[in-house]
Amino acid sequence: MQVEIIASPAFSFGRISLPAGSGVRAQSGAMGLMQGDVQVDTSTQGGFLAGIKRSFGGASFFLNEFKSGSGGVVGVGASLPGDLSVVSLTGANTLLVQSGCWIASDLSVDVDSSWGGAKGFFSGAGLILLRCSGQGDVLVSTYGAIQNLVLAPGEKITFDTGNVVAFDDTVQYAVRKAGGNWKTTLLGGEGFVTEFTGPGRVWWQTRSTSSLIQWIQRYVPPPPSSSSS
Repeated sequence: MQVEIIASPAFSFGRISLPAGSGVRAQSGAMGLMQGDVQVDTSTQGGFLAGIKRSFGGASFFLNEFKSGSGGVVGVGASLPGDLSVVSLTGANTLLVQSGCWIASDLSVDVDSSWGGAKGFFSGAGLILLRCSGQGDVLVSTYGAIQNLVLAPGEKITFDTGNVVAFDDTVQYAVRKAGGNWKTTLLGGEGFVTEFTGPGRVWWQTRSTSSLIQWIQRYVPPPPSSSSS
């Protein structure tokens, strides 16, 4: 993909240039503009079951393919305010992407609907993954600013699960309680964390989507209780 990221870092928007005969696959609802010779095709990309599994991984049930015959532009953006980043895949590596962070990718990149490699993230920690493999570029979004680092072999780092965006499949991970006991985990406000061990690349966001949801819930009035007559 040829991506120009504008309005960063708070309200990033990606302008994807499509040379003649090229295309891009994007999350349903991500498109903000189209220009030039661009056609759109919507499908489940693999059938009904593939769409169901992919939706549990944070992508939409339907995906859109934007293809251009003579050249055009597609603009995409995320639902939450934050940044965008392009991650390149060489074909030798697989990218694991946190739920809701995948926005678009080259047609040569497979957005896997299987759960392979995502074991351990179903521990209640709220971290569910998509697998992006193949050769090409992947556009990921964040809530807040995006940061990346490269872990050396054996090097470790720990993030709150809500701050994780993506990482190479060469990186080992383990989900655990933030504190040494359940009291610290439940009352200390930190919940679950994920420990990563290199080698490989890790992308993270400076704000947590789970913390945003909890903040909103404090101000949402409970539904009125129904009384029997």
